[in-house]
Amino acid sequence: MALTKHDIAEQVQAKLGFPKNQSVAITESIIEAIKATLASGDDVLVSGFGKFCVKEKRERKGRNPATNEDLMLPARRVVTFKCSGKLREKVNGK
Repeated sequence: MALTKHDIAEQVQAKLGFPKNQSVAITESIIEAIKATLASGDDVLVSGFGKFCVKEKRERKGRNPATNEDLMLPARRVVTFKCSGKLREKVNGK
């Protein structure tokens, strides 16, 4: 089962003792700050967790699999994630 914003807010409430509405606001604020930073093209580094990077993809050739029609896919930006060594160790049980 996936971890949701609601789950994160509940954990903030339980561990830090904030009221529920304040825990939700804190969670939303953090997520909005991350989204705004990525939208501006900057990277987000969370020590001990990992780094979210914005990468530029060039325009490239593609093909519609339904019609086999060739087309050009536009240039775009994508977000990638590189986990930290500490997170990798924790996930692998070391």
